[in-house]
Amino acid sequence: MKKVVSIIGNRPNTLKWSILSPKLRKEFEEIVIHTGQHYDYSMNGIFFKDMNLRTPDYFLNVGSGSHGLQTGKMLIEIEKVLLREEPDCVVLFGDTNTTLAGALASKKLHFKIAHIEAGVRSFNQKMPEEVNRILVDHCSDYLFCPTQKAIRNLCCSEIKGDIYYCGDVLTDLVYKYGTNNRSDILYTLNLEINEYYVVTIHRVENTVEKSKLVDILQNFFDLNLPVVFPCHPRTWKKIIAWKLMDTYDFHGMRLIDPVGYVDMLCLIQNAKRVCTDSGGVQRESLLLNTPCTILREETEWVGLDHDIMFKKEGACKRIVAILKEVL
Repeated sequence: MKKVVSIIGNRPNTLKWSILSPKLRKEFEEIVIHTGQHYDYSMNGIFFKDMNLRTPDYFLNVGSGSHGLQTGKMLIEIEKVLLREEPDCVVLFGDTNTTLAGALASKKLHFKIAHIEAGVRSFNQKMPEEVNRILVDHCSDYLFCPTQKAIRNLCCSEIKGDIYYCGDVLTDLVYKYGTNNRSDILYTLNLEINEYYVVTIHRVENTVEKSKLVDILQNFFDLNLPVVFPCHPRTWKKIIAWKLMDTYDFHGMRLIDPVGYVDMLCLIQNAKRVCTDSGGVQRESLLLNTPCTILREETEWVGLDHDIMFKKEGACKRIVAILKEVL
């Protein structure tokens, strides 16, 4: 049986891996590396309990740091594991520093690379995620695209790897958990269906400057409905450091810790509107038919309706079938 190594490290990686991994294990021996890029339980560990996920085979415990420091530490530790495991293919997800470190380590050691969510572009290279996407795509041997637009982006980029249109694995995830009724989050927060808003803010572009974050938050202070704000640790640190709670009236906002995936889908599905700078939450809102306002100047997720309606679920099945054929 062929061996694949899946590398994850934060909330988005973990979610995408969680829906693909069971299908991978039916056809391959799968080894899982968790870099510890998100070391906070509320951002990552909660999913392993909430979704009953298998424990990673390796936990690298890298933690936070600057982009260079974090990526460098991951590169060193991932290389050690890859040399020990000698996989037939390394499976990478999305656009994080974990993804970049996994791609660099694998490429230099001449292991095949499969990139899940390849070809996605915002065309804003000030975003660290955009730089990661470009570099990982150029390193990859098998590029699994979630949309037709992603394929077009790659065809204009002199990519050497094999390009496949597979659909979005997040669609599989939402179809699995979006109709799950296990969540009691509305009861816990005393919320009524269609009578609250959901806000998420985490990107560097929205949290690096006080004035930018304040400008965004002020839009939600005076709304006539509750605003549920699952607060990313980065954003919370800024709110505390800049003493925004002392300066502004957060009375109408429910600042809560990040929640598990089932709870988050429940919040999105039953909200009047979602406001977010998250690529994942954008797509989840679309799939769950909830209006969504994007808190960014641009987004890499454009024109999704056709792709989602055309593909529905089954992206993971297609990815595994292709890997089985090419490895």
